[in-house]
Amino acid sequence: MTGIPQDTARRVRAVLLDADGVMTDGGIYMSAGAEGKVSEARRFHVHDGIAVHMLRRAGIPVGIVSGKISAPVRNRAAALGIDEVHQVSPYGKLAAVEGILRREGLDWAGAAYLGDDLADLPVLRKVGFPAAVANAVPEVKEAAVWCGEATGGDGAVREFAEALLRARGEWDDLVEDYVTQCVREWETSGE
Repeated sequence: MTGIPQDTARRVRAVLLDADGVMTDGGIYMSAGAEGKVSEARRFHVHDGIAVHMLRRAGIPVGIVSGKISAPVRNRAAALGIDEVHQVSPYGKLAAVEGILRREGLDWAGAAYLGDDLADLPVLRKVGFPAAVANAVPEVKEAAVWCGEATGGDGAVREFAEALLRARGEWDDLVEDYVTQCVREWETSGE
């Protein structure tokens, strides 16, 4: 992993994530119930949840742009408080990102995108800060200005968020604010 230059990190106004292969390990677990109804499951890493929380505490909106419709992804996004969740065809990612940026009043230069596969390539080539997980395909790694050491679904979002917030000089204060809030809530809970 290479460090993120402070000026690059400070330009980031929104972080957008692919889902499968970034927030998950890329595996799709399928099972059929007694009536033959197929259900899907995904494995998410718990550390990525605090990463999204820290980005949002820093005032950086987070969105998900996935090339597959998935109830587990929508449920995980809801649990993390992510409102911008777009599950589109792999060819629809540019339009989805453009819509998010328009709603946030941002341009492409202010967006970071963390991806892993070819469906992410058009977005990675357009955003101001393209990033890749460790197990991204070669074309994605080549398009990225930052590539992590964690693989998708194994804390890659956490690694990216922490690197970004450290480069901005915000990580340590965010951690201390988080701990202070936890202590305050514990003290006021009376338990």
